[in-house]
Amino acid sequence: MIGAVRLRRCLAAVATLSLTLLFPAASQANDELIKLQEDPNQWVMWGGDYSGTRYSPLNQINAENAKDLQVAWTFSTGVLRGHEGGPLVLGDTMFIHTPFPNKVFSIDLKTQALNWVYEPKQDSSVIAVMCCDTVNRGLAYADGKIFLQQADTTLVALDQKTGKVVWKVVNGDPKVGATNTNAPLVVKDKIITGISGGEFGVRGYLTAYNIKDGSVAWRAYSTGPDEEMLVDPEKTTEMLKPIGKDASLKTWEGDQWKIGGGTTWGWFSYDPELNLIYYGTGNPSTWNPSQRPGDNKYSMTIMARDADTGMAKWLYQMTPHDEWDYDGVNEMILVDKKFKGKDRKLLVHFDRNGFGYTLDRVTGELLVAEKFDPAVNWATHVDMETGRPQVVAKYSTAQNGEDVDTKGICPAALGSKDQQPATYSPRTGLFYVPTNHVCMNYEPFEVSYTAGQPYVGATLSMFPAPDSHGGLGNFIAWDAEKGEIVWSLPEPFSVWSGALATGGGVVFYGTLEGYLKAVDEKTGKELYRFKTPSGIIGNVNTYMHDGKQYIAVLSGIGGWAGIGMAAGLEGDTDGLGAVGAYRKLSDYTQLGGVLTVFALPN
Repeated sequence: MIGAVRLRRCLAAVATLSLTLLFPAASQANDELIKLQEDPNQWVMWGGDYSGTRYSPLNQINAENAKDLQVAWTFSTGVLRGHEGGPLVLGDTMFIHTPFPNKVFSIDLKTQALNWVYEPKQDSSVIAVMCCDTVNRGLAYADGKIFLQQADTTLVALDQKTGKVVWKVVNGDPKVGATNTNAPLVVKDKIITGISGGEFGVRGYLTAYNIKDGSVAWRAYSTGPDEEMLVDPEKTTEMLKPIGKDASLKTWEGDQWKIGGGTTWGWFSYDPELNLIYYGTGNPSTWNPSQRPGDNKYSMTIMARDADTGMAKWLYQMTPHDEWDYDGVNEMILVDKKFKGKDRKLLVHFDRNGFGYTLDRVTGELLVAEKFDPAVNWATHVDMETGRPQVVAKYSTAQNGEDVDTKGICPAALGSKDQQPATYSPRTGLFYVPTNHVCMNYEPFEVSYTAGQPYVGATLSMFPAPDSHGGLGNFIAWDAEKGEIVWSLPEPFSVWSGALATGGGVVFYGTLEGYLKAVDEKTGKELYRFKTPSGIIGNVNTYMHDGKQYIAVLSGIGGWAGIGMAAGLEGDTDGLGAVGAYRKLSDYTQLGGVLTVFALPN
């Protein structure tokens, strides 16, 4: 069966080359990428495919020989901050990105020599308004262009062969706290990108730019009037019912929605058959819930939008009136499989709030909502009729409007899982999820809004979940139909890397101490580990070149969990509460910026 799949994908790659030669216009970008994602030799978008599965059928590396993996080659980026995301591979070329200043490298895979380097000239003042390290989550490709979303919000299209700027456009204003950290996604003839800055009161939006020239095709806001949100009161649904007129405006006090957050700095997925883009919106601003009464729609929401018009088909708000900074921006994994005996087009999402959601991605029907970390205590369960979490009063941070220090909330604000993407294997039907096992104390305080200044309004401290293994993380296998953990591997620190499942029955992930680990897909048994030069918060990718399978990962400690080391912070509540919890990281790793590539010996 695997051989047949590989043959089909190889034929698809040949067809792609023919299409590209015959129809080089931008309008063919969607057809090109749909076919390129079927070629396991390459890695052409953040999730490996539009569905965000991060699965590769490559099986040269398998459960029997993974123990023999060796370092094939390395590459230093020259940047010592948090390296999230991962490389793209197109034919004989690899494209690597860095945190600020957002360098892009084109590397010849035959020689490991540089084809070109792009280093944008950005105002370093943007660093001061980047919430949680100067990370960047990756590049996109289409139509002979490499797309980079810079920290200063400039979206750049680079010529794939030369690195020269084809066009660039400004997506936001850093002077009011707007920045960018997300990996864009090409859909048809458009490039989709979001915006960061919820901790500065930035009002979130998703924008589609035309890949030909960078002109705006559409923009959809997360909060506000229906026409600006691109919702239809009668046709856009939530929990299978029309949302009604001014659904967002009615859930905010006054004009608070204008500085209400709901930013879109996570990952984007796409279903070509339905022509729908899926993504999540972030926390409402401010972090002090008493200052923004109401459900604060549509922060904390899964959104399904038409790729051509941006109009929302359905919405689902996971955490109404968020009191804990549980951003909803984590990846949406799209799978087609049987659910309760019926073929369904599913969306699976592991939210910061600690619940793993399974929805019908056609209609938005909620099918499963269960805790994927048993330590989660802020809510008892999700009401399947209303979709609302049942909040435990003890762990509410509003506390009747009084500013009190609420103790022992699980998970912490960085969630049971942050942006680090999970993976899905069609071999087992399981999802493999990098998680955080962290709790917090949370004390809100009144804060006023000033453009370009932090608009947080809470002091946090974080610590390992009590009555557990004492560590800050787990790597788990998850059954999305049953809503159950199949197996769990405890880790001393949060698992902050993106995972990878393969046709060889091996699942890969990285650790904050810097280990690349390979485990058996069925049991979680460790098959291999290697200590890279720095902590891993990058996403593990794989590709085939000249008949050999490679595993590639960026190491470079940083991100929210590693912000203490990356930015030189020392106070326990610095880094929005993370510094104290991860203080011991410096005993195990140091700053870095290195791509490490692994392969089996010849």
